Amino acid sequence: MELEVKTLDGAVAGTVALSDEIFGLEPRADILQRVVRWQLAKRQAGTHKAQGRSDVTRTGKKMYRQKGTGGARHGNKAAPQFRGGGKAFGPVVHSHAFDLPKKVRALGLKLALSAKVKDASLVILSEAVIADHKTKTLKGKLDTLGLTNALIIDGAAPQDEFRLAARAIPAIDVLPVQGINVYDILRRDTLVLTKAAVTALEERFK
Repeated sequence: MELEVKTLDGAVAGTVALSDEIFGLEPRADILQRVVRWQLAKRQAGTHKAQGRSDVTRTGKKMYRQKGTGGARHGNKAAPQFRGGGKAFGPVVHSHAFDLPKKVRALGLKLALSAKVKDASLVILSEAVIADHKTKTLKGKLDTLGLTNALIIDGAAPQDEFRLAARAIPAIDVLPVQGINVYDILRRDTLVLTKAAVTALEERFK
């Protein structure tokens, strides 16, 4: 398939041929959901922890005699039912990550790209380069293209001026092509790829 290539000023700068094996697949919600769950689980810190009864310092002396009080027998203030005692079955530090086959991850990325093409939410830029790092300048150019909620993927190293200018614009993300991922593609309304990013993606999936 072929798509128009645009400049940051909104002018047409030719066309680019996109591989049907990467951008022309029929989207599958089940694969996309698996990949997004894998990404979100992997990035969880897993540092939540509550103190159990072995972590708190309370007396182990028997509080009152075993029989004759009319109350339940107790021998340790660190038990969960007492104020200041340890929590029963509280959260512990652990990893939330789980394995997902590389083939499924690669397929998920292709399906996310194909979904943007199918929804007419893919824009191809000739290059993501501006003269200075003024946010106002870049915002005006993006407004011309109708980009208010977008993920912009450039080549191996996005231009510093472009990256700094985009940093202060809400709902606009800029990533190098190595950082492209399913979650960030789906969370933005529009995906913007430079010609360098398209070339790198086709090389990656060869």
